[in-house]
Amino acid sequence: MEFTGFPVAAFDFYDDLEVDNTKSYWAAHKGVYEEAVLAPMKALTAALEPEFGAVKIFRPYRDVRFAKDKTPYKTHQGAFVASGPATGWYVEIAPRGMRVGAGFYEASGPRLTAVREAVADDKTGPALRRTLTKLEKAGFEITGQQLKTTPRGYDAGHPRIDLLRHRTLTAGKSYGFADFIHTAELLEHVREDWRALKPLVSWLERAFARAD
Repeated sequence: MEFTGFPVAAFDFYDDLEVDNTKSYWAAHKGVYEEAVLAPMKALTAALEPEFGAVKIFRPYRDVRFAKDKTPYKTHQGAFVASGPATGWYVEIAPRGMRVGAGFYEASGPRLTAVREAVADDKTGPALRRTLTKLEKAGFEITGQQLKTTPRGYDAGHPRIDLLRHRTLTAGKSYGFADFIHTAELLEHVREDWRALKPLVSWLERAFARAD
């Protein structure tokens, strides 16, 4: 299937799902999800795979076993290319439009230690700062979970203490409801933005390699 964009019906589907997140709504509109959301996402990611690698399209069902919120369905559809554990590129369609990004969304123990060591290093740390600054200038927002305190073993006056506090780190860009998301042009926007994010992903790959 050739990618031609996401139809307006895809966003209407998620608008309504936010209001009526029930199995009865899903059953009545499953065809809309499959045709307006899932099929275009498959076509988009298939076109990106030759350059970036295998894409995982996430299931629409929420894991509610241990959640207070028992609504059964996710109110967005995401897809992810992994360059390593919990690290890589993503694209998402949601009620508030489209967005893309890259980074790492989980690291603990040796992996988090490895990232912090790379941030603190006087060669690799400034390289990350330059990469993030370039991405910000290109319209990406740098986000992630951060400690409110100073990580153990580091000085609060470290020149990159803001980066050392990160427990996750992502660079994302929102397309919102730009006209091009409904056309084949969206593919080139995602491709170019994922290419722009390659230096961040590569930096993270090298940092995490310290933990292997």
